[in-house]
Amino acid sequence: MSKFNAEKLSVEYRDGVTARNPILQRKYTLTHSDSTGELFLTIGTQYAWDKVNQTTRDEVLGNWNSNGYYDVYVYLDQGEHDFATAMRRNEIFKRELPLALTAIRYGDRYLFNQFPNLDSAFIIVHFISSYPQLARQENWGTFHNFKD
Repeated sequence: MSKFNAEKLSVEYRDGVTARNPILQRKYTLTHSDSTGELFLTIGTQYAWDKVNQTTRDEVLGNWNSNGYYDVYVYLDQGEHDFATAMRRNEIFKRELPLALTAIRYGDRYLFNQFPNLDSAFIIVHFISSYPQLARQENWGTFHNFKD
């Protein structure tokens, strides 16, 4: 896993979302540059599909749900990759998710500071795949684990 560097994170708010409001309508889109190592976090009421590379699909999407959990979605495949490629993508996401979750937590730190109970929310990661062995949900603990 790469080490989180706050200087390489850019945060953009959209759709009337601010650093402190609202909670439930917040949708997070985390993308990155392989060449520079920069991370780009967009927080709005919709996912920032315009920031997603449709070829690589290596973004991390997240949102707060009404049950008090934080849902994360990572795209492994929908049949366009063979099993070995989907498995490799799975391993990369599992290795890099701690960095991504740390970036999301840090990038939205003003919200977490205002509502400290959010640090106790369970993080449920949804691995999206056409292969039943890879399509699953995992509990990744809480944001307490991902404070920088």
